[in-house]
Amino acid sequence: MITRGFTGRNLGRDQSDRIPPGQHLVEHFPVLTAGPTPRVQTADWKFTLKIGSKAIRVWNWREFNALPKTKMTRDIHCVTSWSKLNTAWEGVIVDDILADAGVEGPTDFVLAHCYDGYSTNVPLSDLSSGKAMIALSYEGQPIPRDHGGPARLLVPHLYFWKSAKWVNGLQFTESDELGFWELRGYHKYGDPWREQRYAND
Repeated sequence: MITRGFTGRNLGRDQSDRIPPGQHLVEHFPVLTAGPTPRVQTADWKFTLKIGSKAIRVWNWREFNALPKTKMTRDIHCVTSWSKLNTAWEGVIVDDILADAGVEGPTDFVLAHCYDGYSTNVPLSDLSSGKAMIALSYEGQPIPRDHGGPARLLVPHLYFWKSAKWVNGLQFTESDELGFWELRGYHKYGDPWREQRYAND
């Protein structure tokens, strides 16, 4: 794992109702990646929605940015123990992606895929009803490459490894297929309030 800027400290303010067990507050935004940062140009970017191996809809950058946009300000929590409050994002909620594709959720299970080969599994119930988005901007600016730009999945109520960087597609699967970190011992769900960091938590 590559970690840059990870110098978090407890800020000393009483935010206990917003900080899951085992977490500490940071003001900056640490960068953690599983490997090299891909260089994805918006001219080449595509987002694919699949049911099994079949592509249902593919959007290019212009088409995707024409979808309805939603703003979301949420606290985020990394499995490495830092939490950052009030992060502001804008993007396309998963509900609007499915609506544009004419899909209502053929299975309960989804794998997110990324340009660097990373994947992570997230139940459809945690992506729908306005809970998650494909984020296109952070704090009013394009998402920096190190933080997953030009687009990343944002599932803020789960540990942040579920908010896959450099996302390029969602795939409905028949069963709950494990992704990159889940295959390497991380919890298959990742609820920070239940400290579901590793498989047996």
